Amino acid sequence: MKRSIEDHAARFSAVAAEYDEQQDSDEYGACASLVIEGADPGPEETVLDLGTGTGAIALALAPDAGRVLGRDISEGMLAEARQKAEAGGHENVSFGEGRFRTPNVDADVDVVVSNFAMHHLADEEKREAIETIAALEPRRFVLGDVMLSAAIPEGEEQYSPEVDDPATVGVLLETLTDAGFSVSNVTLVSDQYGVLVADR
Repeated sequence: MKRSIEDHAARFSAVAAEYDEQQDSDEYGACASLVIEGADPGPEETVLDLGTGTGAIALALAPDAGRVLGRDISEGMLAEARQKAEAGGHENVSFGEGRFRTPNVDADVDVVVSNFAMHHLADEEKREAIETIAALEPRRFVLGDVMLSAAIPEGEEQYSPEVDDPATVGVLLETLTDAGFSVSNVTLVSDQYGVLVADR
């Protein structure tokens, strides 16, 4: 991780009120839609959304799931998510502090999703995070993120190299397989973004 968890939390809390408006790229929208589609929770299932941010994915999954748990490190982002959940009447969604390697869940989890959050972790930290997710024994994990399918020339990054640390698609596939997942779908939105669906 290029910055501390506390630094990342503070950075996201500072932009929480405007965050949704800033996420208007075609790639981000495509990944979010694919994560929602790939999760496909059943009406009795519990979904864990890691790095939930302002809750966009969690709230989109709420109508189809039994329960949705949103976890994030930024209290500012969580406050936005709670406001949106209350305004939308989503009583089966709860938001709280949680991290990839300490998700703070008190229930069995059927589906885990994460969209545009894991790229802040170094590759070894991603491995630890995916092992933590596997230990929750979900039937499915859906990851939408910055992931590189080719070398990106310096200056052509669509992410922020000073704070982001995206993995290659190959590293993510290997890590998921090593953790006991079987990757059933890989969708590359571009050479820098993609969505992986992994089942157990």
